[in-house]
Amino acid sequence: MDRLDELAIFVAVIQYGSLAGAARRLHRSPPAITRAIAALEQRFGARLVERTTRRLAPTEAGLRLAERARVLLNDYQDAVMDTAETQLAGLLRITAPVQFGRRHVAPVVLSFLDLYPQIQVDMQLSDRNLDLIDEGLDVAIRIGHLRDSTKVARRLGEVTRVTVASPAYLSRRGQPREPGQLADHETIVSTLRPTFREWRFGPHENSDRIRLTPRLMLNDIETQLLAARAGMGITRLLSYQVADDLASGTLVRLLPEYEPLPLPVQLVANKVQLMPSKVRAFWDYAYQQLGQLGQIQPRRGASNTQAQRTGQ
Repeated sequence: MDRLDELAIFVAVIQYGSLAGAARRLHRSPPAITRAIAALEQRFGARLVERTTRRLAPTEAGLRLAERARVLLNDYQDAVMDTAETQLAGLLRITAPVQFGRRHVAPVVLSFLDLYPQIQVDMQLSDRNLDLIDEGLDVAIRIGHLRDSTKVARRLGEVTRVTVASPAYLSRRGQPREPGQLADHETIVSTLRPTFREWRFGPHENSDRIRLTPRLMLNDIETQLLAARAGMGITRLLSYQVADDLASGTLVRLLPEYEPLPLPVQLVANKVQLMPSKVRAFWDYAYQQLGQLGQIQPRRGASNTQAQRTGQ
C-alpha cells in the first residue's frame, strides 16, 4: 500500500474515532483499515492508537504522527492542485489540413485561447500528415483512416470525395452520367494526391478507375475551387470544401451514386496513459465544438461503416 495512503487512513481513524468510521469515509473494508494501521505501527515500532471497547484514541506518538501527517497530506494536495493548474498553461502544438484548419479548426482554437489565457498555441496547417512525435505535436486533426496503432483517435464525423462542376461548364459540355464519360471531359485535378491522374469511383478497392488527361493541375485547393467556379472543367474535392458552393448553386454535384465511401474526420494524439491537462482540455473542447459541424456529419442514408484508406 502507498505510504501516503497509509497516512490518510491513520488520520481518518483518528478523526472518526473508529476503524468502521474510517472505513465508511474512505470506502474501504474494515479489515483493510486494520491492516494499514498494523503496518504503520510496525514501521514506526510504536503503538499509535489505544483500542478500547468503544473507540480508538491516539497515543502520544500517534498524536505527533497525526499532526505531521495532516500537514504532509495538505502539502501533497496543494502540490497536486498547483501542478494541475500549471499544466493548463504553456505551449500546445496542433496540426490540421490546410482548408479544414482555416475554415473550422482556427475558430475553435481562437475560442479555446479565450477560455485559457495561460495557454499558447502553435497551429501548423499542412496537407501532409505530419508525424506527431518527430514534429513535437500534441494533437492532430486528420481526414482519413488512422494507420498508426500507437496513436489514439476520436471520431468527429466524416466527409466524402465529391465530383463537381459549374452550371456554365455543364451547359457548355453536358453532364456525365457515368464515370467512364469523364475521359471525354476537361478536368481540374489536385497534385496534392499521388494518384492525381486517376479518380476512383465506387465503394471497394476494385472500384472503377478512371484515367484522366487533366486540363489544369494545381497544388492549391482554393485555386482549384476558383477554376471550377469559372467553368474550366470538372473537379473533385472533399464534401466540406464544396458545401457552400453546392448550397448556393455555384457548383453542381455529379455522379453521387458512384462516390467512394466516406473518410473519417478524427482527432489524433499520442497514445499516452496520462494526457497532459492542457492537451486533454483542447482534446475535449475540440471534440465538442468540431463534432457539431454539419459539414462533416453523415448524409442521411449514406453508409459510414467503411472509408478509403487515405485522405488529405
